Amino acid sequence: MVGKEKLILVTGAAGMLGRRLMLDAPAGVEAVPVTRAEVDLAERDQVARLFSERGPFRGVIHAAGYTDVDGAEREPLRAWRDNRDPTRELAAACARAAIPLLMVSTDFVFDGRADRPYSETEAPAPLGVYGKTKWAAERLAEVYHPGGVCVARTAWLYGPGKRHFVEKILERARGGGVLEVVADQHGSPTSTLELAPALWDLLVRDARGLYHAACEGACTRLEWARAILELAGVEGVDLRPAKSSGSHRPAYSALDCSKLARLRGRPMAPWREALKRYLEGEFK
Repeated sequence: MVGKEKLILVTGAAGMLGRRLMLDAPAGVEAVPVTRAEVDLAERDQVARLFSERGPFRGVIHAAGYTDVDGAEREPLRAWRDNRDPTRELAAACARAAIPLLMVSTDFVFDGRADRPYSETEAPAPLGVYGKTKWAAERLAEVYHPGGVCVARTAWLYGPGKRHFVEKILERARGGGVLEVVADQHGSPTSTLELAPALWDLLVRDARGLYHAACEGACTRLEWARAILELAGVEGVDLRPAKSSGSHRPAYSALDCSKLARLRGRPMAPWREALKRYLEGEFK
């Protein structure tokens, strides 16, 4: 068994990213999973008990959160409680324990008015509730644990273990016919198979501050859908462009991840290459 000093707490361990983080834990590290069913991370006493009973931890990767972008508009109070409050309590607990906190955030902290990938130096201006809750969580983490936080913003996440955009496109395409997909949103599709190792690298290398962590390159959702069908070998689907509805999603949210690439000595895979790897694993 790995010694107590090697324990790393992974929140959201039942989620798509959390499960991948557990599988990709590096040698010499014991990843300790915690789920929503076990602990309410928004409650200070429950977080304190978690640290006392299952620690001491050497660090925390906070991958839990409310990620339903449209749902956040319908139930904002829940989105705020699930994204802001747990981050605050975890940051405070990490500060007391003098250990690092790695928080997973989102490209939706930006307003989408850029014409080039967003760098870490550009000011957030979230449009919707989801982006606002994550931006607030980023700031609170630093307030409660100054100098001890690393924020990793990612984008358009998909991977094994959950129904997401890739799976939805394949499900809708199985019947053939016409398939309308949004063509006025640009971003960086990112596989958990790529993101999880990058997050572990950030933690192991004791990174602090802001990092953008997404697969290389950008596309529209329509272009992403076209690549999904092509790489999965699905034919007979008439893909047509559609306009997005609602104003809570940025029209452009591609991320400049060169800072992360410098830290790791390599970039994350191009989005199309990562998609091919995912589909080959799922369908062969």
